[in-house]
Amino acid sequence: MIFAFIGWLIFGLVVGALGRFLVPGVQPMSWFKTMLYGIIGSFIGGFVGYLIVGGSPLQAAGWIGSILGAAAAVALASRSGQRKVDSF
Repeated sequence: MIFAFIGWLIFGLVVGALGRFLVPGVQPMSWFKTMLYGIIGSFIGGFVGYLIVGGSPLQAAGWIGSILGAAAAVALASRSGQRKVDSF
């Protein structure tokens, strides 16, 4: 059980780093956020796979789906972080 958890963390870190690499610009985030976006990206890729071929709506994707999902998650996060409100 603990090895599966550690495997998910390492997988999330690698996938999150590759997803950050695909998004242009600088994303100032920690290793933990990179790992979190990698894990979230895996489930985003799995959900897109569910929409295309079926299966379970809450499933992890393979490497390519995970990387693309992580890139989408990082792009959404960096886009929402760029909106700044002018203060008076």
